[in-house]
Amino acid sequence: MKFKYLLIGVFSLFTMLACKKTEPIIPTISPNNPGTRAELTKDSIYLYAQQVYLWNTGMPTYANFNPRQYATNDDVLEAIINLKTPGKPIDKYSFIDGGTTAAAIGGGVSGDYGFSVVFTATDDLRVKFVYPNSPAAQAGIGRGDRIVAFDGQNNIVASSQTVIDVLNKGLFGNSTSITMTVKKLDGSTKDATIIRKTYNISPILFNKVFTVGSKKVGYIVYNTFTANSVQALDAVFSNFASENITEVIVDLRYNGGGSVSTATELTNLIAPSTQNGKVMFTTYFNSTMQSGQATILQNQKFRAKGNDGVERIYSMYDYSYAPTVAAGNQEIFAKRGAANKITRAYFLVTGSTASASELVINNLKAVMDVKVIGRTTYGKPVGFFAITIDKIDLYVPQFQTKNNLNFGDYFDGFVPDISLADDLTKDFGDVNERYLAYALNYVEKGTFTLSSLQSRMLSSLTPMPLDKENNLSKVFDEQEFKGMIEDRPRFKFK
Repeated sequence: MKFKYLLIGVFSLFTMLACKKTEPIIPTISPNNPGTRAELTKDSIYLYAQQVYLWNTGMPTYANFNPRQYATNDDVLEAIINLKTPGKPIDKYSFIDGGTTAAAIGGGVSGDYGFSVVFTATDDLRVKFVYPNSPAAQAGIGRGDRIVAFDGQNNIVASSQTVIDVLNKGLFGNSTSITMTVKKLDGSTKDATIIRKTYNISPILFNKVFTVGSKKVGYIVYNTFTANSVQALDAVFSNFASENITEVIVDLRYNGGGSVSTATELTNLIAPSTQNGKVMFTTYFNSTMQSGQATILQNQKFRAKGNDGVERIYSMYDYSYAPTVAAGNQEIFAKRGAANKITRAYFLVTGSTASASELVINNLKAVMDVKVIGRTTYGKPVGFFAITIDKIDLYVPQFQTKNNLNFGDYFDGFVPDISLADDLTKDFGDVNERYLAYALNYVEKGTFTLSSLQSRMLSSLTPMPLDKENNLSKVFDEQEFKGMIEDRPRFKFK
């Protein structure tokens, strides 16, 4: 999927977002300051940021900033990102979207090829994952496939800008099809033509129960927090409960986030029932929003039922943004499902693990034994909701989440308990796949130290130096989804 970085908050249900999209409003500065449609859009980008941006303290006046001086909407946003404001970390989150995000996360529908790639070496481009029923899956592409030719390029190397440009154009541009030759894990070669089309995202890529000595441990590969995947998660954890698992391995290594409601439910599927009734996390908005001064949100309208059950037109201004349970901005633990014996959770992560994934980890680290395996996560404890301006959706961070220990400053990501290079020479669920092997070893022995025999059975790819690995992993990173959409129906109208 092609996305910019995001950690989105969209209040209440996605149907509200859909309604809002039918009533776009471009707020004018004043009757004495008319402009073209493009100019008013640039104005609106800045005026919304002045009131709802998490780091809006000290932002210049409209006149001093002059958004119309910039050539494009993205240029306006980039200038906002580069403003110096107190306590502001590097803003690697804000972006402008054309409306595809809500469809992918809210509706579980995408219109791409259904797979993702990464360089595991300068001359080794591999498929990280493939969504079931996607065009790539139907073309026979699988995890670990090495791409040896792509759209006429036969020397696939990260050092060639020409190759990178061809890959970016094919994977993330407007092409309707791509051609590839891949070398499969079994050594065979396959030619494939993949045609872009709309498909339903199936985010659970694999699940299984392993018997480790006297223990049962559940393993699930969960790739995107789509809003419609809770039932599928329930089914997996129901099976885990029937198998009497006591530990769970959650593979989020490529999960950039998604629905916060789904993240909340996954947390409740894992968390101990002893936490019921206690705060899971709190959402903190900026002081302008908390004090009810973000009046520009009156332009963001949607249709919904109020506290009295009557359906009417509301706006985003009608919500309370106080960090309280009454305002709907504190989530409370409520155990879900019958998997009541889980005493430890393992999270398999990479630098692509972000937002909603990190929210689940942060929620659980405060209340139970959690082990993190892999690479340092992305670092995204902030969120936003979509601001519709004419034909665009604007996303700038508006809030930060903190767990029940009031911790949420993981802007640099979660550092793993054991740092490991990813392993794309094995499929998900292979006990000799590096990440899973280390998790299962800890289940059995209470240590990450492997025997010499176990070590020899792991990946045949020699891990790169970490700095080179990080540089190669960033080649396509800006194109991948990283976000958290706030879709819980728990926000209270003022």
